[in-house]
Amino acid sequence: MKAVQIYEHGGADKLRYEDAPDPVLRSPRDVIVGLRAASLNHIDLWNRKGLTGMRVDFPHILGADGAGVVEEVGSEVTHTRKGDSVCLYPPVGCGACDFCHTDRDFMCVRLRVLGEGMKGSYAEYVTIPGDNCFPIPDGYGFEAAAAFPLVFVTVWRMLVTNARLVPGEKVLILGIGGGVAIAALQIAKAMNAWVAVTSSSDEKLERARSLGADYGVNYTRRDFTREIRDVTGKRGVDVVVDCVGGDSWAKSLASLVKGGRLVTCGATTGATPPTDIRRIFWNHLSIFGSTLGSREEFEQVLRFVEAAKVEPVIDRSFPLAEAAAAQTRLETGQQFGKVILLPG
Repeated sequence: MKAVQIYEHGGADKLRYEDAPDPVLRSPRDVIVGLRAASLNHIDLWNRKGLTGMRVDFPHILGADGAGVVEEVGSEVTHTRKGDSVCLYPPVGCGACDFCHTDRDFMCVRLRVLGEGMKGSYAEYVTIPGDNCFPIPDGYGFEAAAAFPLVFVTVWRMLVTNARLVPGEKVLILGIGGGVAIAALQIAKAMNAWVAVTSSSDEKLERARSLGADYGVNYTRRDFTREIRDVTGKRGVDVVVDCVGGDSWAKSLASLVKGGRLVTCGATTGATPPTDIRRIFWNHLSIFGSTLGSREEFEQVLRFVEAAKVEPVIDRSFPLAEAAAAQTRLETGQQFGKVILLPG
């Protein structure tokens, strides 16, 4: 098969499009999926650079998201069969720890994720446990089906499970343009929340408005905390989605109403911002950190996107052979929505 592999950590120049061994079933519970689309995530960049601390065996195939057609099925797989169109739930637990025993594989102490700890989706085929294959939502093509799993289950856990967002609440989303931020906007608006977004790009702010954003702030020209306080009548928002960190962290906390909730799954501009702890307990704030989500949450978001007619925003699709160009587009922040790789 053709795949994009790395033989060492480093820049996008380390990505090599080449022939790779065809995947095989490793257990009777595995399936082999012929991939029709894969999508990029920032975790792909961190894995390429070796920043996650996860040991990989070289050559390694990146990619946490994919969708395609089941080509081969292990003898103990019963819920999916050859020829089924599926999207992939990315995390794989060890099956033996307390988290796995309580259906929280995504918190497993020996967690593996597609493209991190196991060969990923930048390829024509991938081997994955059959339990990680789910039917593609009605109306989705392969590109949409590859674009939503990781970011939508992550956002669902942040906004719905942890923050317990309810209709009519006010939400602030930092750094609109990436997959998580746009998914947060789409889910929040589908739940009838009022949503403000920030960006350094007026073009991205305008595109966010076309997706339903109620207010946009260019943080290079205006202090977004002051803007949010002004537009909410000095009240603040109920929920902040801050996957940026860095200098924005204190401003995010200051944008919250008393009893507000901040959710995060990343720190793209800095992981160790200063925090005034007094603001947290004086204002009864809650901070939730998470990555990914459970299979139950994945099934919930599958039902939600079908019922609410929510479809991920696709920025641009690249042939698999142009994975380096695709990653560069993501790494330099040019995208608005998900960047897709097409193996075929």
